[in-house]
Amino acid sequence: MAWGLTLAMAGGIGGAVWYETRTSVLQAEVLARYGKDLTFKLEPGPNPDVRFPQQGPYDHRLGYSRLPQFVERLTAGPYKVEAQARPSPAFRDYVDFGGFAPYREKTSGGLTIYDRNRSGLFDARFPARTYRGFQDVPAMVADTLLFIENRELLDPAHPHRNPAVEWDRFALAVINIPLKMIDPDNPRAGGSTLATQIEKYRHSPEGRTGSSVEKLRQMMSASVRAYLNGPDTTMVRHQIVVDYLNSTPLSARAGIGEVNGLGDGLWAWYGSDFATVNRILKTAPRTEEELKVQAVAYKQVLSLLLAQRRPSYYLAQDRNALNELANSHLRLLEGAGVISPALADAARFFPLRFRPEPPDLPEPSFVEQKATNAIRNRLLATLGVSSLYELDRFDLTVDTTLDQPSQERVTAMLKRLADPAQAKELGLVGDRLLNDADPSKVVYSVTLYERTPTANLVRVQVDTLAQPLDLNEGAKLDLGSTAKLRTLATYLEIVAKLHDRLSGKAEHELSAVAADAPDRLTEWVARTLSAQPHLDRAAILDLAMQRQYSASPAERFFTGGGLHSFGNFDDKDDHKVMPVWDAFRHSTNLVFIRLMRDIVNHYIAEGPARRDDVLDDPRHPARKTYLARFADQEGTDFLNRFWADYRDMDGDKALDKLGSKIRKTPDKLATAFRSVRPQAGVRELSAFLARHLPAGAPTPGQVQSLYDKYAPDAWSLNDRGYIAGVHPLELWLVAYLQDSPKPKRKDMLKESSSSRQESYQWLFTTRHKRAQDKRIGIVLEEEAFQRLHADWKRLGYPFESLIASYATSIGSSADRPGALAELMGVIVNDGVRLPTGRISRLHFAEGTPYETIFSFDGQERGQQVMDPDVARTLRRHLMDIVENGTARRVRGAFTNADGSAIPVGGKTGTGDHRFERYGPGGVVLESRVVNRTATFVFYIGDRFFGVITAHVHGQEAAKYRFTSALPSQILKILAPALQPLMTNGVQTAERTEDPKPTAVVPVGYPVARP
Repeated sequence: MAWGLTLAMAGGIGGAVWYETRTSVLQAEVLARYGKDLTFKLEPGPNPDVRFPQQGPYDHRLGYSRLPQFVERLTAGPYKVEAQARPSPAFRDYVDFGGFAPYREKTSGGLTIYDRNRSGLFDARFPARTYRGFQDVPAMVADTLLFIENRELLDPAHPHRNPAVEWDRFALAVINIPLKMIDPDNPRAGGSTLATQIEKYRHSPEGRTGSSVEKLRQMMSASVRAYLNGPDTTMVRHQIVVDYLNSTPLSARAGIGEVNGLGDGLWAWYGSDFATVNRILKTAPRTEEELKVQAVAYKQVLSLLLAQRRPSYYLAQDRNALNELANSHLRLLEGAGVISPALADAARFFPLRFRPEPPDLPEPSFVEQKATNAIRNRLLATLGVSSLYELDRFDLTVDTTLDQPSQERVTAMLKRLADPAQAKELGLVGDRLLNDADPSKVVYSVTLYERTPTANLVRVQVDTLAQPLDLNEGAKLDLGSTAKLRTLATYLEIVAKLHDRLSGKAEHELSAVAADAPDRLTEWVARTLSAQPHLDRAAILDLAMQRQYSASPAERFFTGGGLHSFGNFDDKDDHKVMPVWDAFRHSTNLVFIRLMRDIVNHYIAEGPARRDDVLDDPRHPARKTYLARFADQEGTDFLNRFWADYRDMDGDKALDKLGSKIRKTPDKLATAFRSVRPQAGVRELSAFLARHLPAGAPTPGQVQSLYDKYAPDAWSLNDRGYIAGVHPLELWLVAYLQDSPKPKRKDMLKESSSSRQESYQWLFTTRHKRAQDKRIGIVLEEEAFQRLHADWKRLGYPFESLIASYATSIGSSADRPGALAELMGVIVNDGVRLPTGRISRLHFAEGTPYETIFSFDGQERGQQVMDPDVARTLRRHLMDIVENGTARRVRGAFTNADGSAIPVGGKTGTGDHRFERYGPGGVVLESRVVNRTATFVFYIGDRFFGVITAHVHGQEAAKYRFTSALPSQILKILAPALQPLMTNGVQTAERTEDPKPTAVVPVGYPVARP
């Protein structure tokens, strides 16, 4: 009786277990109830207790695992967490226990970019070719997949079935784990269901099952995920088929990258169109030819479903093995009735034919995508991502500040300019504009910003260069007279600082300052305040604009280490004495050369030692310091030049090259040889002389005499260079290369430090005072330009140095159009530099438990980098250039809604960049055009500012004669395209309201009182 009861109970339990494994009724009830508590929702503000995934290819590809890094980087900048997902306590506990986050995962994801009105600018989806639902999957594809991987998945008899487990396959998988550890390359059919395979390749480390624990983790996660929407899993199981087909990993291919999903696999490996393949497989063939076509398509699909087991091996290493595997499965599929015998026979007949090269990716239109690409590149830097390949695969939606309608209008207009007839119709052909040269070779770049209370927002960014580079944002160009704007800003800032320093002093004190002033600017401000002690800062800036300078080109200026002459653009100015405002209006070069001289002398006077004291006193302690700096700098310049000649040569070749440069006399050659190879013997010297003297080597006695006479320790480095007729540092470098088989420039410069000083030892003797003064003057000028560079850098100058020459005032140091636009933004905003906004919102992982929204903070405080009165003075004179000066074409181009003119101001500049080589006496031996550029940096009313650049690169530029009149005319032409942006509110020349004081961080300048 007891045994019978025990057997009955065991049988009952066994039957219940068997029934549960078949129907999953109990699992369905328990897990469905549990799933109701596994929730999350989006709430305002950051979630300090958020759970992000740590590993898994899917989570890494979509950017989920990197979200902690993104949060840190974005909140350290001008962004805040606007909202973030909050998981329920049960959800959080489940993830902490080890489960993969339970939610409805996305099959396809990627970067989406919108303009400010939520119009689409960019949309990337990976994988790109997917099934929208089960109804789109050909029955033949679904049946084949289920036969290979998960035959019981869609059994309609058991609506509550757990798709994560097929118990017989699970047992096989457990047995397989140790076998795979012993021989990982031996392929064995896995025991995983489709649901657990998806968990594996999405979330397990490296997409693999590394242990029995990991397998259980996959099964647990797949089971919980299956019952999130209730106990009936019918729809979930159908969706699993779709998700697997859309996302199964299929290795990677050069030129494409990672390949996921059947659709992308067909395209990447076979070059087959996904929609066409699906249509073929859904249609019964009516002819022999149609059957052949279907057979080829089906075998491609079958091969990819099989390749998932070892994708890199089958798709890249041994494609014949994949073909044989497919043929063997064709027999099984035929036997199971999944496909017809006719289809199986036809498919076996056709071998797999892979596309030999990756399919061509669509060529992007660099012109139309230029603004979008700029946004993507900024995202790279902002997020700390290494490539666009990674970025484009993130589950990320970005809202930008761009105005797409304006973008399209401006792009369409600029495209018209490439047509000669259109260019002529639009008034671009004529004096100082386009001539008979090909207008399609001219590249245009347009950037427009809108000033808001918290940021300068990019509204338009269009560039016709058919390359990724954006001229305004990424190029270093000779922009000519736009440098006068930077120079004038510096001049006015100096005057403003001197005013603040000297105002309030008594008249006799000001007279004393003026009498003792070491520079003209300090003297002028002191005398002006002495005569008019109640002048405020704005008034003295107006007077500073009236100071007069000669425009004569007759004077030669010692700057940049030598004597230079300069010319004016308009020779009618050559005999004028002009006020600064007039020179700015007409862009007169010589006035700004002399103005820069005054600026440089002011910086020198503000230095640690007065210039006159250093130059007048031969025993002044600073002289030696300045001379040592000069020796080091000029010596470094010479060594860099020699390094370019010798760096790729071994010791023998370097010595022979040096010998070929020296005048062919025994003394000179012997000196060079003994300096370069001091340890070599008489025989080696004789061989060297034999190679380089036309008459051959001297007699042995003469060679011995030369060897002894020019021993290196008998002569200084300077003397040896003098005897050999070459620069002493060239001798030193060639000697250095003898003992350095793989030299590096930084090591060479480090080793040459003392030799650089030695080679200029002659300069340190007091009998060379005149030469010393000249070189001290050069160093003082360089020191002044370092201070000038720091001031320009504060106002957005983009490069790490300036050319130490007065010519910097007329453009010799180059600039970047986008940086000039940043300066214009400072001027428009009364000297406050606001952050630039291109990206207003970043929305990561929408609809997931990792969802995070970042928005532009708006609390980042602007910096007062320019005196407000200086900014207002500049704004008035920039408007004068449009009203009366070099940008008159733009006058009246923009109007308010009531028809009144919107004030416009700006600065023009033209750069004719040439490579020139000079001979003795300054004669030009060669002049080659590198490029031609014209720029107009402007503001429109009190809200908009920007820059327009016209550029021709290469020797083609020699055919063009346009000046900055061209970009000025372009802005006039673009006015109708930009006008809709301007009509939101009346534009005025001045501020309608000052920035709030709390939004300003002073940086060296007091804020003017209203």
